[in-house]
Amino acid sequence: MRLLLVEDDDHVAAALSAVLRKHGFDVTHARNGEEALQAVLPAAGGASSARGPFDVILLDLGLPDQDGYQVCGKIRKLTATPVIMVTARADVRSRIHGLNLGADDYVVKPYDTGELLARIHAVSRRSVSGPAGTGTNTGQGASGDSGDTQAATAAAGAPLRLGSVTIELPTRRVSVDGTVVQLTRKEFDLLALLAQRPGVVFRREQIISEVWRTSWEGTGRTLEVHVASLRAKLRMPALIETVRGVGYRLVAPAA
Repeated sequence: MRLLLVEDDDHVAAALSAVLRKHGFDVTHARNGEEALQAVLPAAGGASSARGPFDVILLDLGLPDQDGYQVCGKIRKLTATPVIMVTARADVRSRIHGLNLGADDYVVKPYDTGELLARIHAVSRRSVSGPAGTGTNTGQGASGDSGDTQAATAAAGAPLRLGSVTIELPTRRVSVDGTVVQLTRKEFDLLALLAQRPGVVFRREQIISEVWRTSWEGTGRTLEVHVASLRAKLRMPALIETVRGVGYRLVAPAA
């Protein structure tokens, strides 16, 4: 697996690169934002769906020449390669900002090496596998009538309509009152999963399995951040309801 490590501290980069290579990664080290952007530039000349010269990018946010958030935004315009932000910024606001810019995951320092490796493999699998599939009714929440209708609509390739929200699965396009809302890949996958069974409670473990394609418990925090980001972007805090101790469900708004 080809990996771009964007890290300004040579000692940290050398130690991490040694571990990654031991686990079979082909590591390229970029010491600042400009080097990182130059490294992914070949992706700009290829197909729009190309992942470029790398399979995964590890991006430190504390870079000497420009803020890591800016670098992430620029990388996302050049390539669809999964980006994992690695930083000491642990607050939820920073996580949400990073995910809104297109990061696929967010790891807080100090981290366990095994955890980092698991996250790298997880985002790589998700990138190859594509969007998540349809969720399973847990038997909780509203009756299955509207959920079955939406699931059938989705299977037919028609847009899902939930009040003022329209979700187009084939084009991965979401709009509210006709205005397109820009979502990250995982935000879209999460919304699409819940929207295909409105009113049905999805267990946290089930969502993580469907959207993140992993059973690893550490992904739970990432799920919370994505839910918060979706509520903010759609400007509908009540659209996704938290079912305490169980998971989440989508509450279809009135037309």
